[in-house]
Amino acid sequence: MTLRYASLETSLRARRGIRFLLYFLCLVYAPSSLASGRAECNTIPSKILGRNVPYCIVLPASFDADKAKRFPILYELHGLGDNEQFLVHSGLWNLAEDLWEGGKLKEFVIATPAGGASFYINAKDGRVRYEDFLLREFFSFIERKYRVSPGRANRAISGVSMGGYGALHLAFRHPQLFSAVSAHSAALIEKLPAFMSAPQSPRARVLGGVFGIPPDTAFWDANSPLVLAHSANLSGMKIYFDCGDQDDFGFEAGAAALDKILTARKIPHESHIYPGRHDPAYFAAHISASLAFHSRFF
Repeated sequence: MTLRYASLETSLRARRGIRFLLYFLCLVYAPSSLASGRAECNTIPSKILGRNVPYCIVLPASFDADKAKRFPILYELHGLGDNEQFLVHSGLWNLAEDLWEGGKLKEFVIATPAGGASFYINAKDGRVRYEDFLLREFFSFIERKYRVSPGRANRAISGVSMGGYGALHLAFRHPQLFSAVSAHSAALIEKLPAFMSAPQSPRARVLGGVFGIPPDTAFWDANSPLVLAHSANLSGMKIYFDCGDQDDFGFEAGAAALDKILTARKIPHESHIYPGRHDPAYFAAHISASLAFHSRFF
């Protein structure tokens, strides 16, 4: 496929402005039910990454009201250029509160780590072992600290854009850990992009920090959710993904490819191509679908 990239820096500046506006509106117009639950942001010390890693978590009202209660967990992974506060400035916190308040969503905790530009995998050069951090440190830390119910049935993962890539990668590579996975506008690319051969390209520098410069096709394929989907043991896993039909980066082609792979393998899944671009308006319009999806299966 041909990857359609707008100017990365311009795109990220625009998104930061929109996210700030959304965050401001959330603070000003937050409903009274907001106080019934809470969002907590903190850090976890990581020996694997050699630094403290920020994270935020959304807790339903009964988390503090009933100290003996345990909860399922949804790991929500942010996109490139975003951070652990995605839960707050995207309006996801308010949305979850409203759905809980209306009895339309089961209670579960939602956690987002700061993923940087990692794509949530171990980098080719081994300098940033982000997948190892998640598997060996983050998941266990969060699940101990926030009274998460044990077992695969109580653990799911979701993400937007780069986070959608990470969610699908982690679920397909480690299906024993997750009962369900969802993704919005996941960064799914069928073939190694041609621009990766130009180290001076800003786009190549962003991806090259993870996938290597010069690009390594074998490493790219080994981590690709599209490649993993061909052979992963996905028996019993619930799968949802969607993408806009005018995605700025052409990710709708990757979504269509994943749908084709899973259909050929007769693996049940829910896939949608909706009108829309790769922007906060699209995510805001559809993220409630993934929350409801995970609520049904917890």
